[in-house]
Amino acid sequence: MLKKIALVIMLVLPMGVFAQTSKFGHMNAQEVIIAMPEFTKAQADLQALDKKYTEELTRTQEEFNKKYQEFQQAIAKDSLPQNIAERRQKELMDMQQRQEQFQQDAQQGMQKAQTDLMTPIYKKLDDAIKAVGAAEGVVYVFDLARTPIPYVGAQSIDLTGKVKAHLGIK
Repeated sequence: MLKKIALVIMLVLPMGVFAQTSKFGHMNAQEVIIAMPEFTKAQADLQALDKKYTEELTRTQEEFNKKYQEFQQAIAKDSLPQNIAERRQKELMDMQQRQEQFQQDAQQGMQKAQTDLMTPIYKKLDDAIKAVGAAEGVVYVFDLARTPIPYVGAQSIDLTGKVKAHLGIK
């Protein structure tokens, strides 16, 4: 019986010491990212690219609509021979397929551009978090923006300001 009590004390004691000496930190990465000048530039670049894609989609849609209306008017007047009507109908279907393909390509292009622009920003942030965490001597740094944490105690150190300072953000 005495051995069991001694064993329990030996197992529990280090956990208590670990809990008392370990420091934990938390931060809000979203707050930091929004304040980064690189993020602002990336957002502007993404908006410019989106505008170009939207303009091209609008232009091709207007072109399709114009040709479709011309085709409808010609059909209504019954002025087109059968083979010309079929050729124009096929042309319209091809235009529509190209439009749909371009729309998919535009979505993929936007996703790739976002990944290409945001990856270095997240890497820079992660490097800053690691540097601040090491400097503060914390065991973990929890990101409240990326990971839902239901409770953050007063013992946890808020490192958001220090990460901003490390990145040169005021």
